[in-house]
Amino acid sequence: MTIPPPDGSFPAPGHSRIRRLLDDLVRVQDAPHAHRVAVRAAIAVLLPLLALWSTGRLDLAAYATFGAFASVYGGGARTPHRWRTQTELAVILTLAVASGALVALSPQRSWWAIPVAAGWASFAAARSDRRRWRPPGPMFPVFAVATAAAIPSTPGQVLAATALTAATAALAIALGVVEVVLIKHTGIRPPDPPAAPLPSMPSRARQRIHLVRCGIVVLAAGTIATASGIGHPYWAIVASVTPLTVFTFRGQVVRGIHRVLGTMAGLLLAGALLLLALPAFAVVIIIAALQAATELLVVRHYGLALIFITPLALLSVQLAHPEPIHTLLADRFAETLIGVGVGVVAAVLTRNREIAG
Repeated sequence: MTIPPPDGSFPAPGHSRIRRLLDDLVRVQDAPHAHRVAVRAAIAVLLPLLALWSTGRLDLAAYATFGAFASVYGGGARTPHRWRTQTELAVILTLAVASGALVALSPQRSWWAIPVAAGWASFAAARSDRRRWRPPGPMFPVFAVATAAAIPSTPGQVLAATALTAATAALAIALGVVEVVLIKHTGIRPPDPPAAPLPSMPSRARQRIHLVRCGIVVLAAGTIATASGIGHPYWAIVASVTPLTVFTFRGQVVRGIHRVLGTMAGLLLAGALLLLALPAFAVVIIIAALQAATELLVVRHYGLALIFITPLALLSVQLAHPEPIHTLLADRFAETLIGVGVGVVAAVLTRNREIAG
């Protein structure tokens, strides 16, 4: 028998759902290994960017950054097979950059990038579900291919982009291996606490739905953003798959809201940093610091992490290809709204109604 509350009323189902949504929006989760990922990621970004700065080739900075993304995979726990996951992602990220750079050879690269990124979104979504990537989802491969496709390229630059991505990815893997060896043989860290359990694997049917919808949202967001004439349509493409990296419907809505609100706050920080007109060396150091802050927060609270992800992305763009600041900020906000809107609509239409949340 259900006992009513003292006032004799029951909360309405809609009120209960809204309350759970609000709770999820402000919840800060534990991330016991985040500091290790933060150090790896910051070094993996810093060293290649310093090398490019010293040789006057910061126009290649984006490619180095994508290779460094391999460092964030596999989590912070010192599992013996983490390097295999990172190696798999290193190969995938390198191929994604190479395919994007090939697309960028075409004068119609903005349009060709859309189906190519959609194909990568479906492939990476399926691979993530099957291999249990951490972090899950196709966001980084999609980010890599879409951004590389947006940078005008030459045959020589295709080779340079591929080689640089592969080299920085190899550095990221090496940093992970060195970390494990140091922890094992020096005793400078206590034993790892038990790793958080992985989410239950979606059914085969849900996995098929997931890979299809990831491809469709990229097609839709990319088409809308490119047809609108707003600059940087790859930001809309990336934002469209962001909500779908979470398994539950409520989590997808929360991730979309975090993306929008966090981006708005991040644009304020980005604007302040861009207005300072810092020298390139200082920007490189700040990018590495922002990368570390991102990895410290992204598991704990995605919205807070966006405060640092946003200036990280904009400073990286400005470092390689300077643009008017107001245009950069406006494009980022508009593309985020387009992408998140498409992604959340897809989440609603493909919601698994057999489970709660």
